[in-house]
Amino acid sequence: MKSELLFMKQEDVIAAGVLDMKKILELVEKVFYLQGHGQIINPPKTVFGIPIGEEPQSHFFSMPVYIGGDINRPGTKWAAESRTNAKVGNLPMGIDMVILSDPVTVQPVAIMDGMVITAMRTAAAAGVAAKYLAPKDAQVAGCVGAGVIGRTMIMALREVAPSLKQIKLCDLNLEKAQNLANEFKDEIEVIPTNSVEEAVTGADIVATMTTSKKPFVKSDWIKKGSMIIQMSSCEVEGGVVEKAEKIVVDSWDQMKENDLSIINQMVQQGKIDEADIWSLSDIVCGNKPGRENNDEITMFSSRGMGAHDIIIGDYLYKEAIKKGLGQKLTLWDEALWV
Repeated sequence: MKSELLFMKQEDVIAAGVLDMKKILELVEKVFYLQGHGQIINPPKTVFGIPIGEEPQSHFFSMPVYIGGDINRPGTKWAAESRTNAKVGNLPMGIDMVILSDPVTVQPVAIMDGMVITAMRTAAAAGVAAKYLAPKDAQVAGCVGAGVIGRTMIMALREVAPSLKQIKLCDLNLEKAQNLANEFKDEIEVIPTNSVEEAVTGADIVATMTTSKKPFVKSDWIKKGSMIIQMSSCEVEGGVVEKAEKIVVDSWDQMKENDLSIINQMVQQGKIDEADIWSLSDIVCGNKPGRENNDEITMFSSRGMGAHDIIIGDYLYKEAIKKGLGQKLTLWDEALWV
């Protein structure tokens, strides 16, 4: 029996609707809802760096997933990051693929570019957290990092926090911040800066999207009633975590295997109690409260869940079928050794 699958290049993924942040937020929130109802299998990602025995120049991530409920889709995300690409600049730092399988026959049904999916779902997870944890009348956001996730973070925050009037955007490369500010000049005021303190101080929502291996956000800069979003492992100092009255993560099972995570480090050091770390799924499902008053400081930290890639990939695959996008590939004409 012939086995065919749909290959979707990046242009197909875009044509299928991946840049619709409102829809991506809806799908990502659904993952947290299904997670809270025991309908997600999302084991911690497998990570390794190469070359062996040296400072890693490339990292590879395997993220297998099953989404139950009305989605019923197994799949995996194969992700990779290259420090060489980041330095040279002729290729993206991260190159990802999403693979979807049939839940019964286990045949692959689709392989698609996952780079834009990753960028959109990463910021959307923060957006869903902000929907429940950010101050309701947030006026100013302080964003650190003007890369790919910096762009999608602005998209997500504008969608979930329509009261935002201004975004202070920091990057060590001021030109990069200026270029991204220009992209949004007709939508919201974005003020570029290369000072983290300037971007963070006084902000109602603070969001960090960098590759930093050292914390750089100080607790003194965090104002009462704000929300902190940390998309990497250790961008905020321990004092920021201690200042937060709610510490929320996308997946504690994944984060506690990340030695670089400032939250995991503080749990291991006994500075915070593991029981005080909440899953966003519990808030989405109504088992725990979101923001309860105007004065509390809330924090969301993300490790990244493959389930977000798979639910978006499933949606885009179905849209591609409707729209006639993608290219059919044959895995085999007649399977050997059935």
